[in-house]
Amino acid sequence: MGLFHIGAVAALFFFTWKALFVAMFLWWVSGSLGIGMSYHRLLTHRGYKTPKWVEYFLTVCATLALEGGPIFWVATHRIHHQYSDEDGDPHSPIDGKWWAHMGWILMGKSMHHDTTTLARYVPDLAKDKFHVSITKYHYVPMMVLGGILFAVGGLPFLLWGVFMRTVVGLHTTWLVNSATHSWGTRRFATRDLSTNSWWVALLTFGEGWHNNHHAHPTAAQHGFTWYEVDVNWYGIWVLKTLGLAWDIKRVRLADLENGLVAAPNGRLITGGLAEGAAAGD
Repeated sequence: MGLFHIGAVAALFFFTWKALFVAMFLWWVSGSLGIGMSYHRLLTHRGYKTPKWVEYFLTVCATLALEGGPIFWVATHRIHHQYSDEDGDPHSPIDGKWWAHMGWILMGKSMHHDTTTLARYVPDLAKDKFHVSITKYHYVPMMVLGGILFAVGGLPFLLWGVFMRTVVGLHTTWLVNSATHSWGTRRFATRDLSTNSWWVALLTFGEGWHNNHHAHPTAAQHGFTWYEVDVNWYGIWVLKTLGLAWDIKRVRLADLENGLVAAPNGRLITGGLAEGAAAGD
């Protein structure tokens, strides 16, 4: 972890516009196609279905974020939803905002669970040989990418496309754990501290609409209105348009307002979005 942060600082001294564009493209590949569309909305919550080759491709994209393999990531996130902001939550700000952001990665117990222990939270993935294998060797795609970048663009491409891009991606993902359980607005009266944060949503391709997500975790679309920008949903919509995604779970705000959709995880707060209502208030 420290090495990657050092590499990110070093990248500032090897800036080129091409390297920046490469980093931005790979940030989208790893953060949106990978973490948002694959690890989170597809593998963890099964918000939609795809052909296996698409699922595996998106999973490889996710390994480029350096957030671990699918079994570790999905198991940790399912545990988070089971114990959200209670004892047992791997990364709740109740234990401190720094802990929720990255302390749990550096010192938390979840990082020391082996695949066998985690498998009981992900029986669907544990039966899949590809997911078991890519979890064990999740660092290989990143090593291959690093070699290609260095061969094509030298140190600038390597430092920006791997080190800087990975550090930015990690911290923006961790903001979902820390910031969107600490500050923001609440549309739903969920039992946890989840909030909606427009700026976290912009940095995470739509994952910042976290209160929406905790209220309806299996929904593939997290932005419930036109102004709630959700790039990950747009990607799923493209897959659907191409015939590569189906059985897509959605929740429409109008249906919620008219009482046509059950809300077991938290009722819709009267008046819609509770502006300025921070978690814990």
